[in-house]
Amino acid sequence: MNSAPETTNTPAATPGPATANSAVAAAATVITNIASLVTNDPSLGDGSPLGLIQDAAVVIDGDRVVWVGESSKAPATDNRVDAGGRAVIPGFVDSHSHLVFAGDRTAEFNARMSGRAYTAGGIRTTVAATRAATDEALEANLTRHLAEALRQGTTTFETKSGYGLTVEDEARALRIAARHTEEVTYLGAHIVSPDYADDPAAYVALVTGEMLDACAPYARWVDVFCEKGAFDGDQARAILTAGQAKGLIPRVHANQLSYGPGVQLAVELDAASADHCTHLTDADVDALANGRTVATLLPGAEFSTRAEWPDARRLLDAGVTVALSTDCNPGSSYTSSVPFCIALAVRDMRMTPDEALWSATAGGAAALRRTDIGHLSPGARADLTILDAPSHVHLAYRPGVPLVREVWRKGERVS
Repeated sequence: MNSAPETTNTPAATPGPATANSAVAAAATVITNIASLVTNDPSLGDGSPLGLIQDAAVVIDGDRVVWVGESSKAPATDNRVDAGGRAVIPGFVDSHSHLVFAGDRTAEFNARMSGRAYTAGGIRTTVAATRAATDEALEANLTRHLAEALRQGTTTFETKSGYGLTVEDEARALRIAARHTEEVTYLGAHIVSPDYADDPAAYVALVTGEMLDACAPYARWVDVFCEKGAFDGDQARAILTAGQAKGLIPRVHANQLSYGPGVQLAVELDAASADHCTHLTDADVDALANGRTVATLLPGAEFSTRAEWPDARRLLDAGVTVALSTDCNPGSSYTSSVPFCIALAVRDMRMTPDEALWSATAGGAAALRRTDIGHLSPGARADLTILDAPSHVHLAYRPGVPLVREVWRKGERVS
């Protein structure tokens, strides 16, 4: 488990830890009787990367955390919430999802589970359904999945375009997404559009030209699927650098299905994240360890495709910052559950329960280059989850059990 890299474009500064004598408004809310509080601040609590505080309390004023510490030392406030001896953790930060789509791919999943290998070609099925859907249908599907994720503790999410692959359809996907999150990613380079199957170069020109012009106003990030069957290294470089010229920050679908140039290109361009990272050489691992790019692991994809698991242990031992996310999409990882991905990471990717939780909270924040989320030290945005369990370890210890009891986002109880 590693500390988050130096961040940029941070939405909020984080002051130092508050003390029991700090001024706290009477109208603030204290959540007390917390069995264990995960702050993700090693200067607090037990000094571990999780900054665990036992028998804890957290004070919220407006949309911010203003105090954390032992319950017995909590400042007086007018509003008091009893956690009932449960664990409290930061809200999950899902830094990789594909939620603007229509239809599903049940038949493809059924066939794959019967022995057919996954390939990028399945994306075309969703492209056709998404193009045919109305704006209202796309937004309704997006909000349904967001509500589903929120119930499972996700308080921040990133989502992408990539299922339109025309100027109009990519722009409308981002326009819809931007109404629900500021973490919006332009992924016109998901695959070569079926309309340009015989002329990939022309499609790259579209993605880096007219389509980028239409999409950039709605996006913070630019992404590319750098993979056999999608875009090669030269094409990926052209797409990412064009996005950078428009002020977008790169992230890369890298090394998912095979070894390739994606990870090293991501590090070279100072991409915020290289996502998937399943097939890595020693040079790839070294590049990640020596750069700012976060390795975002997406075990839902391996679960849903029966593919080889990423070796999280190898990355962590090398000093790479690791994030853990759902990759929620209708083809290769149709889950919005971060707790499920935590259980997979612990069981099949050799992460400890502490590492998996950190990666799904602080790690996701690092992959979004955010310092205001993913932790619960004073100054952080008050995004937190109360578990129906005494410890965060239960997320992996009791897989599949709905342990999320309450979710607070921006200081408000929302689920």
